Amino acid sequence: MSHTNVTEATDADLDGFRDLQQLAYRAAGDVAATLEPGVTEREAARRVRAHLEGHGVQDWFHTPFAWFGDRTAFRGFRTPLQFFPSGRRLEEGMPFILDCAPVRDGYVADIGYSGYLGENALHDRLMDDLRAHRRLIVERVRAGDTLQDIYRAVDGLIRDQGYDNRHRVYPGRVIAHQVGRVRSRLPRAVVAGFGVRSLQTLIGDLLVERVHHRSPLWADGDISAHPATPGLWAVEPHIGFRDIGVKFEEILVVTGDDAHWLDDDLPHVRRWDAQAPTSPENR
Repeated sequence: MSHTNVTEATDADLDGFRDLQQLAYRAAGDVAATLEPGVTEREAARRVRAHLEGHGVQDWFHTPFAWFGDRTAFRGFRTPLQFFPSGRRLEEGMPFILDCAPVRDGYVADIGYSGYLGENALHDRLMDDLRAHRRLIVERVRAGDTLQDIYRAVDGLIRDQGYDNRHRVYPGRVIAHQVGRVRSRLPRAVVAGFGVRSLQTLIGDLLVERVHHRSPLWADGDISAHPATPGLWAVEPHIGFRDIGVKFEEILVVTGDDAHWLDDDLPHVRRWDAQAPTSPENR
């Protein structure tokens, strides 16, 4: 049981995480293309799971989620059970988010894919504005700012854009969590939507990091008042406006003296790059 510290990660390790992240985004995109009026969140999540298991996924950090309509902004969410896919049916113009965290050969990915059915100009605007968060996060991590300060900077940017922070509704208010190779001898099993092997790894990391007064969970509390620990972080800024929520989720690679996104060939980045040329520094 351990996570892969990036100082120990080989190119093959990073390729393994990158390949799985690509697969997870392809699964979400392929399923998004099949969504039609009347489909339920549960059915959409089942389609994502079947797609991934058909491509070699053996286990889960968490099984797929799907949120439709105002549930993309977590409106009215009060308990963890409300995050699980529901019977909400998709309608024309309605936003959706597909989120999945597969495990394959010990590698973990955790992605979030935002879209909508038909036309939704407001959703497009939110997605455009999400780009600034990707840039801000990597720049501030490179600068050595504390995770707590970066979280608060993201909050400030969200307010300046006229939106509200929706990742604060996640359990623990997290905007990110560390990921790594899952090494466990427990049998593969899913309990309450989470893989027991991945949970064992996360709990072990929590105990180890607490000794160093850190946490593998990135939130706005004092336990996050330290620079990003070297390793891999699944980062998911989630912004909302009224009944629309949008986010991306992807892996950020943090070393002892630098940080970069694991992969720029992702749907949201391709979308932004198609709109206007940009240099790598602005990604």
